[in-house]
Amino acid sequence: MTSSSDIPADRRVLAAFLGVVLIGGVNAIAVKVTVGELAPLWGASVRFIVAGAIMAGIVIVGRRGFPTGRSLTGAAVYGALGFTASYGLLYTALRDTPAGTAMVLIALTPLFTFVLAVLQRQERFRVQGLAGALIALAGVAVVFADQLSANVPLVSLSMVVIGAVAIAQSGVVVKGLPRSDPFGTNAVAMLAGGGLLLGASLVSAEAWSVPAQAETWAAAAYLVVLGSVAMFALYLFALQRWTASAMSYVTLLMPLVTVAGAALLTGERVSVGLLVGAAIVLGGVYVGAFLRVPARAAPAPSVPDCLPWETVVEPGEGGAAGRS
Repeated sequence: MTSSSDIPADRRVLAAFLGVVLIGGVNAIAVKVTVGELAPLWGASVRFIVAGAIMAGIVIVGRRGFPTGRSLTGAAVYGALGFTASYGLLYTALRDTPAGTAMVLIALTPLFTFVLAVLQRQERFRVQGLAGALIALAGVAVVFADQLSANVPLVSLSMVVIGAVAIAQSGVVVKGLPRSDPFGTNAVAMLAGGGLLLGASLVSAEAWSVPAQAETWAAAAYLVVLGSVAMFALYLFALQRWTASAMSYVTLLMPLVTVAGAALLTGERVSVGLLVGAAIVLGGVYVGAFLRVPARAAPAPSVPDCLPWETVVEPGEGGAAGRS
């Protein structure tokens, strides 16, 4: 029997889980607001340099420790993939791509993680994963067709998908690293990724401007404080008390928040085609990365096996909690 003293803790974990879903779901909307005024690479670089500095401060004040040796090199590579490549593409794509559409496509990350982990021999091939990928691919085709009919550029949609692949590969990189403090690893990754984004912005001759609109300031502050630092802390809090499998369901729930929130807050068009395609995509991701078919001679586990978050983040490891 569960004691009464356990209930508040359970409620706190549930609140943290829902907080990750809500904050992560709104992230894409906030990015959409910032790129409406700021150059995309410039805006992304400022976000991660400031968030990385805050994270580094947490490490120093809490005497947690930064990665060293192979872990330090891996954290920098993780930052180049998980922050520079992925967010450089996503911020740029969100100038022309609806936030809800982008988040639906980013939800493919668990399946991309599965494919990349198999190719790099971190995971075994599963027919179920292939089936889920094919289902999700059909959903992507529906989403692409719907968005192209709404004059969303194919290049922008493709950039979102490539960005999701970069996120997936960053997770595979983290899985192969020696364990280190997750705050320290992400501080290094954010600072490295933000610095590379700043360099890319300079090479691209972007304008380094300060926001003139209050809503841009609000969105930028949200992305740094809530969308990067607070969401990561909430994710770790819940992950230490729940399984990685249970926490991984944020991947499926975030797009629901984004689609609904973008429609309410920014008036984004939500078509039948987008909803149908999103349902197929999320169904494919569930089948390929979350659904567990129990072995014939063994009882079913209490929670589903989840490739992306067990692969990307374990207690004590680095890894980004949520995206966009």
